[in-house]
Amino acid sequence: MFDERVILSVSNVYNKKYFLNKDFDQLPQQIKDELKILSVLYTEDVGGILTIGFEENGDLYLEVEADDNDLLFDDIGSALKIKQLQVDKKELWESLETYFKVFYLGED
Repeated sequence: MFDERVILSVSNVYNKKYFLNKDFDQLPQQIKDELKILSVLYTEDVGGILTIGFEENGDLYLEVEADDNDLLFDDIGSALKIKQLQVDKKELWESLETYFKVFYLGED
């Protein structure tokens, strides 16, 4: 098991950048594209920084943070949008968790 969380991707509206962890370059292009699109659309819509990654046990997490000076960031809207992403992209999240658990944690 890993001793700390592993970041899969980060989308940052403040510096208009998207990052995909190089350890996940072997993911199918369609999945990498879907992650990028949903992450960038999320941050463009709600603002802040969206981090997608894995807990030490392989569970996927979505985490949002915003600059203290960001008056346009909507905490409630952000939470609702995250819940919507968790439901709408459930199959994607489950497949990413399975991928991580098999290829990184060595589970069957």
